[in-house]
Amino acid sequence: MSDTEKAARVFKVLSVETRVRMIELLKRRSLCVKALAKTLNITPAAVSQHLRVLRDADLVIADKQGYFVHYRVNENTLADWSQTAKRILDKDG
Repeated sequence: MSDTEKAARVFKVLSVETRVRMIELLKRRSLCVKALAKTLNITPAAVSQHLRVLRDADLVIADKQGYFVHYRVNENTLADWSQTAKRILDKDG
C-alpha cells in the first residue's frame, strides 16, 4: 500500500464521528459492545458495525474475557496512524 493510499485509509476510517469517539473511549480502557453502546447512546448493532471497520483497519483489538469480548486500541497502529496524519498535515512535511 502506498503512502497516499495509507493516508486516505486513515482519514476514511476516522471520518465518522462515532468512530473517533469510540477510539477516544478505548484509549482510556477496554470496553465491551454493551458498555460502548450505553456510553455513546447508540445501539449495540451500530457499535458492532463501527467496530468491524476499526478491526478491519487493525485499529482495535478484541480480547475475549469470559462471556464478553472487550475491545482496546491497538497502540502500534495508533502510533503509526499518528505519524501518517502528522506527515500529511505538517506544513513542512
